[in-house]
Amino acid sequence: MSNLEQKPAETWVECDAVLAAGPALPEIIQAREVPLGGPRAMTVHRTLPSRERTLIGAWCFVDHYGPSDVSVTGGMVVPPHPHTGLQTVSWLFAGEIEHRDSVGSHAFVRPGELNLMTAGRGISHSEISTSATTTLHGVQLWVALPEASRQVGPFFESHRAVPATVQDAELAVFVGSLAGASVGATTFTPLVAAEIRLPAGGVAELPVRADFEHGVLVDAGELSVEGGRVQRTELAYTGLGRTSIRLEAGARPVRALLIGGAPLREQILMWWNFVGRNHEEVVGYRAQWQRESGAEPADAPDASSGPADQAAASALPRRFGDSDHHFAGNPLPAPVLPGVRLRPRD
Repeated sequence: MSNLEQKPAETWVECDAVLAAGPALPEIIQAREVPLGGPRAMTVHRTLPSRERTLIGAWCFVDHYGPSDVSVTGGMVVPPHPHTGLQTVSWLFAGEIEHRDSVGSHAFVRPGELNLMTAGRGISHSEISTSATTTLHGVQLWVALPEASRQVGPFFESHRAVPATVQDAELAVFVGSLAGASVGATTFTPLVAAEIRLPAGGVAELPVRADFEHGVLVDAGELSVEGGRVQRTELAYTGLGRTSIRLEAGARPVRALLIGGAPLREQILMWWNFVGRNHEEVVGYRAQWQRESGAEPADAPDASSGPADQAAASALPRRFGDSDHHFAGNPLPAPVLPGVRLRPRD
């Protein structure tokens, strides 16, 4: 999925700063609403990045959407757009999305199936909800790639989730290992992700790795996470040092998502759909996408780059692949960069 904000803020992370440890009450991150483009604009609830926290392990982006009636919202129509330095993780609760990308992948995202796209040095893709979809409901997550792997060639894979049971909780593990269930999805840092279902009043003590930090996103119902109450669309961050996470459902059944991983311990710069390391890289990525997608001529001026930046970007080989593989629609132009260098925020 693309970040369709017209004025995306840069997010600069020095990852050693996230090493807060448990077992205090979890930190509750409230979502902000972001329209997902178009005149009717399906709304997504974004909890990462946020003012409170920008990373959980290497997880750097969490969008939660639906359930939405596609006859009202128009569903998901995200035309071809680029990514660098990250993996996209698509997980649905309801509906169906058609995925096409610039390495020739053609897949359908359906409930219970992980769709994982590794952008690496660069990829472009499109995502459109199918005509069979009446309700669209799910999450889109991004994982920042570490320095050693962020220039890998792009690729795509799908995996069925693996079920597990922990006391009252029914799990569907779709990244990494949890409660004896493992999925062979490609990751470049230690990660875990699972859907969790609890009946009303249900309790579960999830076994987790103490060297992981974790987040619990509530999709339905009201949940207590280690004694802290978490409402729908909120994300509870539990920090490092825990060997288990206690979950207690309220008066209604709960569906939640657990994400976690080892702290990345690297400095990253996120802007729009790009994860890089500095201003020059992001400027170069944007300039290449604008040229390769036909959004701007090769010599179009950039508000924040000088001649040297633009010359360096022009000299790079094609990064975002063959747009002929995309489903439909014109490529999404990149937003205008701010008129200053991208830099850390206070």
